Amino acid sequence: MSEQFTMNIAWLLLLMVFFNGFASHGATTNISTRPKEVNVGAMLALNSIVGKVAKVAIEAAVEDVNSDPSVLNGTKMIVTTQNSNYSGFLGIIEALRFMEKDTVAIIGPQNAVTAHAVSHIANELQTPLLSFAVTDPTLSSLQFPYFVRTTQNDLFQMAAIADMVEYYEWREVIAIYVDDDLGRNGIAALGDLLAEKRSKISYKAPLVLDPTRNNITDVLVKVSLTESRIIVLHVYPGWGPEVLSVAKYLGMMGTGFVWIATHWLSSYIDSTIPLPVSTMDDMQGVLTLRMYTPDTEPKRKFVSRWSSLTGGNQIGLNAFGLYAYDSVWLLAHALDAFFDQGGNISFSNDSRLTQMPRGDLNLEYLNIFDGGSLLLRNIFGVNMTGTTGSFKYTPDRDLIRPAYEIINVIGTGVRRIGYWSNHSGLSVKPPETFYTTPPNRSSPNQSLYSVIWPGETAQKPRGWVFPNNGRHLKIAVPNRASFREFVSYTRSNDMFTGYCIDVFTAALNLLPYAVPYKFFPIGDGIKNPRGTDLVHIIQTGEYDAVVGDIAITTSRTKIADFTQPYIESGLVVVAPVKTTLNSNPWAFLRPFNKMMWAVTAAFFLIVGTVVWILEHRLNDEFRGPPRRQFVTILWFSFSTWFFAHRENTVSTLGRLVLIIWLFVVLIINSSYTASLTSILTVQKLSSSIKGIETLLESQDPIGYQQGSFAKNYLIEELHIDSSRLVPLVTPEEYVRALKAGPRKEGGVAAVIDERAYMELFLSTRCEFSIVGQEFTRTGWGFAFARDSPLSVDLSTALLKLSDNGDLQRIYDKWLLRSPCTSRGAKLEMDRLELRSFSALFILCGGACLVALIIYFSMMCYQFTNRYTDSLSSSGSSTSRRLQTFLTFADEKQEVQSRSKRRSMENISNRSVGEDDSSNSSKRRHIDQYSCASRSFEDSNNA
Repeated sequence: MSEQFTMNIAWLLLLMVFFNGFASHGATTNISTRPKEVNVGAMLALNSIVGKVAKVAIEAAVEDVNSDPSVLNGTKMIVTTQNSNYSGFLGIIEALRFMEKDTVAIIGPQNAVTAHAVSHIANELQTPLLSFAVTDPTLSSLQFPYFVRTTQNDLFQMAAIADMVEYYEWREVIAIYVDDDLGRNGIAALGDLLAEKRSKISYKAPLVLDPTRNNITDVLVKVSLTESRIIVLHVYPGWGPEVLSVAKYLGMMGTGFVWIATHWLSSYIDSTIPLPVSTMDDMQGVLTLRMYTPDTEPKRKFVSRWSSLTGGNQIGLNAFGLYAYDSVWLLAHALDAFFDQGGNISFSNDSRLTQMPRGDLNLEYLNIFDGGSLLLRNIFGVNMTGTTGSFKYTPDRDLIRPAYEIINVIGTGVRRIGYWSNHSGLSVKPPETFYTTPPNRSSPNQSLYSVIWPGETAQKPRGWVFPNNGRHLKIAVPNRASFREFVSYTRSNDMFTGYCIDVFTAALNLLPYAVPYKFFPIGDGIKNPRGTDLVHIIQTGEYDAVVGDIAITTSRTKIADFTQPYIESGLVVVAPVKTTLNSNPWAFLRPFNKMMWAVTAAFFLIVGTVVWILEHRLNDEFRGPPRRQFVTILWFSFSTWFFAHRENTVSTLGRLVLIIWLFVVLIINSSYTASLTSILTVQKLSSSIKGIETLLESQDPIGYQQGSFAKNYLIEELHIDSSRLVPLVTPEEYVRALKAGPRKEGGVAAVIDERAYMELFLSTRCEFSIVGQEFTRTGWGFAFARDSPLSVDLSTALLKLSDNGDLQRIYDKWLLRSPCTSRGAKLEMDRLELRSFSALFILCGGACLVALIIYFSMMCYQFTNRYTDSLSSSGSSTSRRLQTFLTFADEKQEVQSRSKRRSMENISNRSVGEDDSSNSSKRRHIDQYSCASRSFEDSNNA
């Protein structure tokens, strides 16, 4: 009630200031450039930890600025401190008092509520408001242009917490916060950032501004009854430790809990000296953030002076003290630039105040700072290195390079487990080591050191438990009319049995915690309930999960989370089959399809022609009359099928092509023999339906299981007309419809259903079989509400069931059946297709092409060397040149190189040749002599 009265007074004062128009007239104060003094106000909560530290830091900074002639060049900064005591009302009063004294800027306030109220006054009187402690992200530069945040924005602190939640793979958090502008706006920002990472704040627990221990206890009791165990604590350092004390008293600081405190806790730990042992015991395992300030020379000097500045008072320096110190220096540098640009310290009366009736408030003494806008521009233009590092503003008027240390409270102190920066995310290295590289926020690059969690455990907490409120998990189970081996409900004793039920209970038994649950049947047992409808009731919140034969489809995953599939079950086609042995007289043609036969025959002719071209000029067996050569090509080509070719190849290129071709023929011949043997000797299951392609080409009716997702898939994905689809419920209806066939009423050409059902159906019905390939890849899983952590844990349990063999044993118990007598037969196989041998044909064709290119290149080279001169001198025409080239290509070329064997034969026969030549010489001499004698005798006779 008193707080409400205070706020009413505050808004009344604001209304008195802001109404009745705007105009200014007459300067009441005009001080020349570089005055001797400038008045600055400071609004602190002197009874708070941050206020005590900030007061010392501000006083030290003012002293340092005034003692440095290079900053304000002789102008002295006078800082007047007022105690706002975390009160919005007192903050407004103190701000008005400052404005009466021609104040050029105000350092503070510490409280977000006060900052919101005083920012209106700062905007009206154009006086910059430099706050080193207000982190409320809603204090934007658009609404409050004269509000200057000289510390980090809470938006970045909440981004760090959201990244931590994602890093540890938690999905839900609980927010405990102070119910004012700081708490509400900070937690709202956290909720938005978590939503971007598919996490959320599952429960919000606000606390009054000054809570009692009973208030805290009431809130924490409610928190303990919730599911999440990840708690974000966003309060003030003055009474924040009391929350942790109550939490420990209630057993909420034990194993399984996670506490993440914002930077209020690090400020409390840094400034409270000595820290009570009981207080440290209350916060063991807590994670907190501290605004990161790199180790700079100004920081080292200031830290070394701190003990002397405090005069022996037991108070430590925290990050807010460093930012308070830098705020004074920021203002000093801005004033120095302001004076260098010719700025004057002058004030004007606010016409809206002077037009108001005079009263005891003396509002006519509130003046507008004429140089406020110029000073504000200079503040945001400062670029300096302070105790907090590089001090510069972004275009959004936030400090550059926001970063935090992540601290784990352990024993009697704290341990840093890593850093967070807006540039690199979570890392164990200081943020400045990444500023020279491009930003990289990918998951593999995020890392933190190990944490000692509450309960003194190093194992990462799961982050949730089942709420301790007596509520059971409500699980919907389909009350099936058929295939009850998977799920069965007995109404008389309210019992649920079946394969799916056993898998679920076995997985639950592997969880490291108890899950209270209760099954609820869905359906009348006459018709199978639709799986999509079952998933939808999770979305409505009526049930928490669905256990049964629920196929995981794309549309269903958009409205629920599924576990790891525990059985594979895609859609298949089942059709009537008959057992036969292939006695067709043309069965020898069945191993290959038409395209395979055509390409094989073409390659026989191609290879024969290529070998003839390569051998024609060298090999007499490939020469002769055209008719003989044509027959040689055909004979050589097709005789290679049986490796019965008689012609020898003498060219290197011809032999290379032939070797590759014979390898191809060997593979084709072996495949043909194996396929033909199978066709003629193995018993076949033949069907006119070859698979889903056959059904798509025809207009025959198709059966499907009523309630299955198959109907929607066939209509929406395969565009089958709904009039062709016939719903079937029981296996007996499947048999009647398939036996009736597509020509009779109620009959179908085939049934499309999930493989799990069909394998059970076919185990005792040999006259039907699965034809074609499985044309969808799906599985069955257990469905849970979106972002339910139970789905992840059950997926892990299902994998364990698969690894230890229990999943297979459950399958054998419910679904394993003895195969029928015709299971030795095989479904008629498809013919061998060209794609199975395409690589071989490409290899052979490439070899032929390369060989021809090399051959013609060599022949053209030989032709050019032999006929170029004669053809050029005679000036032959193109036709003459072509005729000459063809004649050259057809003529016999002597083989220049002989085999080693023939060379050896020539050497061994050389001596014989010499003897023959000598004998021949002797015979020639004798013959000559005889001829001469006869000639002489003839002449004598004459």
